[in-house]
Amino acid sequence: MNRSHSYMTHSLHGSDRLARGLGWFSIGLGLYKMLAPRKLTEPLGMEGFEPLVRACGAREIACGVGALSTNPSLALWSRVGGDAMDLAALATALRDKYNPKKENVGVALAAVGAITALDLVCASRIKKRYAYQAGPTPDYSDRSGFPRPAEAMRGTAGDLETPRDMRAALPSPAKSPGERVTPTTRSPIG
Repeated sequence: MNRSHSYMTHSLHGSDRLARGLGWFSIGLGLYKMLAPRKLTEPLGMEGFEPLVRACGAREIACGVGALSTNPSLALWSRVGGDAMDLAALATALRDKYNPKKENVGVALAAVGAITALDLVCASRIKKRYAYQAGPTPDYSDRSGFPRPAEAMRGTAGDLETPRDMRAALPSPAKSPGERVTPTTRSPIG
């Protein structure tokens, strides 16, 4: 592993690392759904739903890319919404009285339910972590950054006197050791 990559991942907060893991998982699952939808529909008794599985795969990839961003909050909540749609589709397959593979659908429901819970936990933590970005940006245009108005501060430094010990501490350029160079008007660079 690259050292800079190692430092980068170790500096991430735990919820950020979980979001990245879910992002990579989502991209992988999305690619699988898009490239081999039949391998998912057949064991679930849902043949004919391959176009829907491909669409869900595209959604997974988009959410995964978003989860790898600097603020993955929206992508993680999108994953939760997608999980809800997946659970609804699986529940429909479970209620189908002609589906001979209801046991597989039950296992898939449990797996998607567990991932939904993980997505919910991660999305909630990330929302709290990045909550400051969700609010309005404060307007400080009426502030100057100075403790008092500029008019009240004008001339304040004019009455200051340099302490005697400070003047004695500064060396005179005429007394400094070394070669004397006469300044020229022409730049030495060219």
